[in-house]
Amino acid sequence: MNDSTRQPVSVERLIRDIAARFAEADLSYGHGTDNATDEAAWLVFAALGLSHDDVPAVYGKDVAVHQLEEVLAMAERRIRDRKPLAYLVNQAWFAGLEFYVDERVLVPRSPIAEMIQRQFAPWVAASNVRHAVDLGTGSGCIAIALAHAFPDARVDAVDISTDALAVAAINIEKHDLGDRVTTIRSDFFDELGDKKYDLIVSNPPYVDLDDLRAMPDEFRHEPCLGLAAGDEGLDAVHRILIHASRFLTDNGILVCEVGNSQAALERAYPDVAFVWLDFEHGGAGVFLLTKQDLVAFEA
Repeated sequence: MNDSTRQPVSVERLIRDIAARFAEADLSYGHGTDNATDEAAWLVFAALGLSHDDVPAVYGKDVAVHQLEEVLAMAERRIRDRKPLAYLVNQAWFAGLEFYVDERVLVPRSPIAEMIQRQFAPWVAASNVRHAVDLGTGSGCIAIALAHAFPDARVDAVDISTDALAVAAINIEKHDLGDRVTTIRSDFFDELGDKKYDLIVSNPPYVDLDDLRAMPDEFRHEPCLGLAAGDEGLDAVHRILIHASRFLTDNGILVCEVGNSQAALERAYPDVAFVWLDFEHGGAGVFLLTKQDLVAFEA
């Protein structure tokens, strides 16, 4: 950036220059953005505490020299360490909500957010959702988004990782939902007793062995526990399918993401009537099953 480190530059110019650096460094994205320009804008806005409410005015502001050095140092870390930006700024977004994240949890990015914002219409009546569970909650993003979408519901945020549950607790407090969202340490359903839910939602580990080996460096900063799911990526979803019906109310539904393991799942269960959900804003590999579907499968 030549003399940019010694004199103020505008926010817009700083974003352009960092984006050029990112493009030249051939970074991998997918943790909140999908291109160098958006990644650079996120870094600058987060590092400087800028608001998106008045973008034209903000872009014209000058960045002070001491702030400039801080932002450039963060950009250099992004390039050098190949660490997801979400971890560098401890910030991620999901379903229009802001979350704290660090390397104890995956960076939120599930297309399930779109279904939550739609209140899973037409599959459930929002007024009937009183109890929901997020299996493999990680940062707590799905559980917290569910609580926002269904204000009369109580939500259990389940994870086997105590580290992940500690991050989820930070976000539950951040969103002031301690009275309605409860963290539970459990290996999926193991510690849930006789609970019944109107909604079971899960973004479990589903990365198969080949995809795991081929992951860009950025994804290797995430906890493997939240990604790896055996040779075909189905280890977690097998367990969910076997037990889910016992924990659903009569009109309850299971919504589960399996990503690139969709084809393997369909091969493994050729007689199961998976409903594969469509998304307006991108994403695939998310299925829906009713309790009746699951009971039929178990029979």
